[in-house]
Amino acid sequence: MAINVNKQHKDSLSLLDRVALFITAIVGTMWCAIVFTIIACISLPQAIHGGTATTISWIAQTFLQLVLLSIIMVGQNLQSRHSELRADADYKTNVESEKKIEDIIKRLDAIENEKLDKILQLLESK
Repeated sequence: MAINVNKQHKDSLSLLDRVALFITAIVGTMWCAIVFTIIACISLPQAIHGGTATTISWIAQTFLQLVLLSIIMVGQNLQSRHSELRADADYKTNVESEKKIEDIIKRLDAIENEKLDKILQLLESK
């Protein structure tokens, strides 16, 4: 019987794993990226007033790390969700295929037994 690895993985998560996934799910949303953008933009005027070095530092440390990384997480979450859906579909397909193969084997066994019985009857009648 095939194993649903997604369910098995979910069942094996500890409390801390679940907390980490919860935080990741929140931070990895476009809503969070929007909030981070607003927070980052609040300090932009002060960064611009501080000169080129401060502005570059704001871009690298504040905007890219705060905003861009959360947007990347959104993309990764979408890819992960797609992979999980694909894995679930593969699991269901495998289970159905396994059942069909078992049915075919049973039918072949029945046909084989029927033919063997006929051959035995023919041999016994001679």
